[in-house]
Order: sequence, then C-alpha cells, then structure tokens
Amino acid sequence: PDIIQACRNAWTACGLQPLLGERVELTPSILGYSLLYPYTDNYLDRADVGAEEKCRFSERFRQRLDGGDILAEGAREAALWALVELIEGQYPRERFPQVFDCLLAIHRAQGDSVAQLTSAVDCTDAEVLRMSCAKGGSSVLADACLARGGLNENESRFGFEWGVLLQLGDDLQDVREDLQRGSVTLFSRAVAQGMPLDGLAIQLLNFSERVGARMDDLHCGTAVFKDLLKMSWRSLIVGAVADSHQYFSPGFLR
Repeated sequence: PDIIQACRNAWTACGLQPLLGERVELTPSILGYSLLYPYTDNYLDRADVGAEEKCRFSERFRQRLDGGDILAEGAREAALWALVELIEGQYPRERFPQVFDCLLAIHRAQGDSVAQLTSAVDCTDAEVLRMSCAKGGSSVLADACLARGGLNENESRFGFEWGVLLQLGDDLQDVREDLQRGSVTLFSRAVAQGMPLDGLAIQLLNFSERVGARMDDLHCGTAVFKDLLKMSWRSLIVGAVADSHQYFSPGFLR
C-alpha cells in the first residue's frame, strides 16, 4: 500500500482526537482504517485489472464492511478483512453503528470517484465538485468517528468539511498530474479550458477560514493546537499555488 497515504490518514485521525476530547494515540481502529484505502485505491487504480473484476472486488468489500460473512479470496482480501476486524474489535457493530455507516459512505464515494477519470468530461462543474466533496468529506468524517466511536451534528459537520478542504487542497496540489492522466477535478478542468486558477484558490482559502471557524466552535482542543491546524491548511494551499505557479496570473502570484 501507499505508506505515505496511510500515514496521512493516521495523522488526520490522531489530529482529531484532541478536538474531540480524546487522548492522542494510534488505536487499532485508526491503524486498520488508515491502511484500508491505500490497499483498495492501489488495486482500483491498476491498469492491468479489468472493470468487471474491479466491480466484483468493490461489491465484496462493501458486503464485508456491511457485516457480511464473506470468506476472503486471496491474500489481498485476507489483509483487508483483517483490517476490518481491527475496527470491529474496538467498535462492536451493535454498539457503534455510526462507525460502519461512515465506512460504507467512504466506500460509496470511492466508487463514485472513479468517474473523475475521463468519463467525467461530460459532468458539470457542480457534479465534479460533489464527487470531490463526497470522497474527501466522508474520509475524514470516518476518521473523526473512529477517534471516538460517535459524533454529534456539529462534530460531524466539522469532520466532513475538514475532509472537503483536504481533498480540494490535494486536487490543487495534483493538478499537473491530473492533467497528464486525464483525471477531472475543478482545477484540472479550469486549466484545460485555459482559465487561471486565481478564483478557485481564493475560494479555497476562504473555505479554509470557514472550516477554522467551525473548529473554533468545538469545545475541546487548545487555541494553540487549533491555530496550528489553521496554519497548516493555509500552508497547504499556498504551497500548492507555488508548485503550480504556471496556472496562476502574475498579479495573483505577486
């Protein structure tokens, strides 16, 4: 699996713990979840695996996430099933249904995100944005739920919006690679149409302020920690602009 992505997943989940009043630690469920999606993403991204086989794998994985008694086929499924068991061991399904609802939500979003390859050229900007929001938002929402086992409405909204922010930041970081492989995001589509990314970057910076304001409404977490997170979000966006400076106007860069 992509170890860097797994570490980022774990970092996000552990970063949520103090905001939810929990001790910072790498729990069995966070470890299991952090490895689940690098494993599945790598498989679904493989060019040597046909669409039919990918759909079959995705459906079997969905059934296992839903609590189905599915016998693993091969080493890949055995590893994934074991990771799901780590989550089930910490959060029994009957007591923590929200955890598994979140896992099923990111599974659905993962499947939809496949449409952000060349098949997404006919989608509207709103639909492309919806897919990015669903993928990123459900991912960090699951992180937040695994940090404590359950969330109230405000905590859920913050987790989802933080995930959207990180996903859009990643989309801006990856705009050059997305253009090369034909993956459609708001940023790659704008560049392909000859538009500078100034406006989208400004919207993203403004959105990071909104997410920060929602984080400030959480009762746990110190002001210093929250300010550190806000700074990291701004740095992510500004760094992505610097890396892809050719897609911005000179005035905006100045």
